[in-house]
Amino acid sequence: MSSSSDWPFISVVMPVRNEAAFIARSLGAMLAQDYPPDRLEVIVVDGQSDDGTREIVAGIAARDPRVRVVDNPRRIIPAALNLGIRAARYPLIARMDGHTIAAPDYLRRCVEALAASRADCVGGRWEYVGEGWMGRAIAAAMESRFGVGTGRWRGSAAGAADTVPYGFYDRERLLALGGFDEGYLANQDYELNYRLRASGGRIFYSPDIRMTYYVRPSLIALGRQYFRYGHWKARMLRQHPRSLRPRQLAAPLLVAGLVAGAALQTAGGFWQAAYVTGVSLYLLLAAAFSLRQAARRGWQLLPGILAAFLVLHLAWGAGFWHGVWRWMIRRADRR
Repeated sequence: MSSSSDWPFISVVMPVRNEAAFIARSLGAMLAQDYPPDRLEVIVVDGQSDDGTREIVAGIAARDPRVRVVDNPRRIIPAALNLGIRAARYPLIARMDGHTIAAPDYLRRCVEALAASRADCVGGRWEYVGEGWMGRAIAAAMESRFGVGTGRWRGSAAGAADTVPYGFYDRERLLALGGFDEGYLANQDYELNYRLRASGGRIFYSPDIRMTYYVRPSLIALGRQYFRYGHWKARMLRQHPRSLRPRQLAAPLLVAGLVAGAALQTAGGFWQAAYVTGVSLYLLLAAAFSLRQAARRGWQLLPGILAAFLVLHLAWGAGFWHGVWRWMIRRADRR
């Protein structure tokens, strides 16, 4: 595009709550884009933060009129996104996060990919970063497909995808879809993108679109995060059973196998041998991928990477079965 007037107007929507440690960096990254500054606004939708986030954003907004703050009294992400989309002045929506640092060319790459692919949504890849020894080990584990799956958007080849991190959309298309489903406390991006594809839309992944995602700093925080993800994936499958992908069953089957095997192996004989063999094979796989990631990220991280793999899989799988009980079994009993 030859001049700044050729570039489309963009509204960046950032749902945040208690992101004082990151918000100056994440918001600053959007304001420092190599995109025409007069064709950009950033809407920070604050979920009643009480850690100083609101004050930090207000200070930045006082210096830069492109920043606006919208209140989110419900304090959940899908409600924040819908508030931001409705408040947006411009036709393109970039969904961003207060825990993520966009690359300087993020918006430009999104616009170029949207024009080239003629898709309804485009997105790119996360580059995982952690702070502290455990954070760096968790980042190394999440970088591996063994850790978090084999979705198209984790790879190096551009093409059609079932979802992408965050997403860059046409505002009118989002409004036509009804926005994000506020019944989801997690997995709302995947659910929206499923409805987008089900309505005939296309999602395009480009590895040239880059973001730096700061992972959780501890195994406890990681476990809570992935338990929540697994729980709401079950909610997603109850509402959209055709959205299931085989890769999404790996962690639930692992947890089910561990629980069932522990009960059956008390019978001894075949069941005991099968249980020991299955657990041993999984641990060998986890160890092999831990060694691979440690060779890339630093050998001192090896025990932390192995622990992170275990937490990722067990928390997601346990959360999934908890969600199955809540959204399918218990609801059926109530009816």
